[in-house]
Amino acid sequence: MERYDLVVIGAGPGGYEAALEAAGLGLRTALIERRQLGGTCLNRGCIPTKALAHAAGLYAELNACGRFGLSAEQLRCDPAALAAYRQSTVETLRGGIALRLKQKKVNLFQGSGLVTAPHRVRVEPPQGGALELEAQNILVAAGAKPAVPPIPGAQLPGVMTSDELLEWSGPPFGTLLVIGGGVIGVEFASIYAALGTRVIILEALDGLLANLDRELGQSLKLLFKKRGVQVHTGARVEALEPASEKGRLCCRYTEKGVPAECGADAVLLAVGRTPCGLGAFAPGVAPASEKGRLLVNSAFATSLPGVYAIGDAIGGAQLAHLATAQGLAVVRALAGKAPGLRLDVVPACVYTEPEIASVGLSADEAKARGLAVQSKKYPMSANGRSVLTGQERGFIKVVYDPAGRAVLGAQLMCARATDLVGEFGLAIANGLTVEQMAAAIRPHPTFSEGISEVLRSC
Repeated sequence: MERYDLVVIGAGPGGYEAALEAAGLGLRTALIERRQLGGTCLNRGCIPTKALAHAAGLYAELNACGRFGLSAEQLRCDPAALAAYRQSTVETLRGGIALRLKQKKVNLFQGSGLVTAPHRVRVEPPQGGALELEAQNILVAAGAKPAVPPIPGAQLPGVMTSDELLEWSGPPFGTLLVIGGGVIGVEFASIYAALGTRVIILEALDGLLANLDRELGQSLKLLFKKRGVQVHTGARVEALEPASEKGRLCCRYTEKGVPAECGADAVLLAVGRTPCGLGAFAPGVAPASEKGRLLVNSAFATSLPGVYAIGDAIGGAQLAHLATAQGLAVVRALAGKAPGLRLDVVPACVYTEPEIASVGLSADEAKARGLAVQSKKYPMSANGRSVLTGQERGFIKVVYDPAGRAVLGAQLMCARATDLVGEFGLAIANGLTVEQMAAAIRPHPTFSEGISEVLRSC
């Protein structure tokens, strides 16, 4: 039986980064993955969707290039070539992970990893021939899978989760129905609308991106409508059925209590993701859990001795960078090191057009906690880089303590918002005041000048 200081189950960003960190700190480490290196993020999530978003953004920009005095003829989308670009991007990054693991001497096992007892893991390779590993510590980073709601007709051909839609390389859809107005739903809506597909969004809650600042969802809804995307909030899906027209689907729903229906060529189910952590344990061995998510303490320890869990497997914010930070925190604690990361300052990013990002507190969240705050907003329509690149509606908002002047949060909806939000995350993590953050000179003309402008208005 092979013995390890740490065995990691799941090679997504949380798992493989934890394995690399552990090996770098001198721990003998094994990593088990039943599918591809990189997990959902690399293979069925972050990277392929952002590759499609990049291509779709270029397509939309070229279609509108007349405003810049340019012209393009016979522009078209080749779905097969688009799929090949997406896949080549994934494979390049996957190869990079494999090389890093090899360089750090992490032992990689292909197969399912099952915790059979504290300090024991069984690896079940797809070709058979299980082997047993002994581990001083075990880290479960098993991720999550797309949730399929109990809607009649959810199993019909043409009804897909994000996994299946990312694999699609057939002809473009005339109409795509997106059930769910959260991050996954609005990102795919943005991509397909840019590629020329008619998009309909049905969201059961009262607004898009309900877990973020209300203004972000409201502004996105306005932009979507301007681009021809139909957005129905307060809409509950009753059933999906084959339409009278061959190959199409009909969706019956109620919107604010009023029955309605719509047709589509394909349906995306984007109603969240289900944790997969319990699947990493043999029958009768699983630790404490709640609704499928593994329960952990502040150190990410489960109720089983020596077994830790992170990322989507424990619920909460399902973000690749959060899973990575949690994995690093576990490993560094096992090695007797300080965590080095603020796990309570986590940026959230949405890759629509324009991008959306948020970190720290919104004004509503602060007030709900009884905190006296102020907020200021700068419209990016006044930003030189935004004007010359033809950006649409956008803003940067900062939330701060009026007494101590500390930056408490920020919400952005503008070009490069997912890059700019890091400045605010750094400020919050280090307790910077508005004045300290404003002290930096930001170059002109850049989108980052919007940060200076909003801070100067505080």
